[in-house]
Amino acid sequence: MSEVTRILSAIEEGDPHAAEQLLPLVYDELRKLAGRRLAREKPGQTLQATALVHEVYIRLVDDGAQHWDSRGHFFAAAAEAMRRILVDRARRHHAKKRGGGHERIDLSALAACTDEEPVDLVALDDALKKLEEQQPQKAQVVKLRFFAGCTLEETAQMLGISRATAQRHWAYARAWLYGRLNES
Repeated sequence: MSEVTRILSAIEEGDPHAAEQLLPLVYDELRKLAGRRLAREKPGQTLQATALVHEVYIRLVDDGAQHWDSRGHFFAAAAEAMRRILVDRARRHHAKKRGGGHERIDLSALAACTDEEPVDLVALDDALKKLEEQQPQKAQVVKLRFFAGCTLEETAQMLGISRATAQRHWAYARAWLYGRLNES
């Protein structure tokens, strides 16, 4: 059992000091994930990677109701928390009282996963929720690849699937989301 998995088990069992031990072990990796994700945001983004990591960590550890089977499960939960935080911020930003208005996006940024074009997170989140209803594992692949910046290998390992399956899920999900986001 890895050190991270052992500490996650201790947190689940209610050890008050386990959370203090976890942060130093996962901080650098969470910071990298947050940095990669925020690098694709629109210029002028005020949220810093450090603040995003802290908010994710608080949501994951302070909740107390979480159960993680492994290190991969923890990072999958972190990717989901990052997605929710960023989507919530985007929804607040797009609120009508702030002059919001949704714009359609081209998913070439999602396809390349490195493109500089900013993505309308609200539209993507709405489409991702629809995909999740029909194909939950494919939606999970998108969350890990797009929101957490995981490679195909990391995604496959975290989901317990082969790299080839992760690649097929990624290709399907990109095409499906592209179709939904470009509907008239």
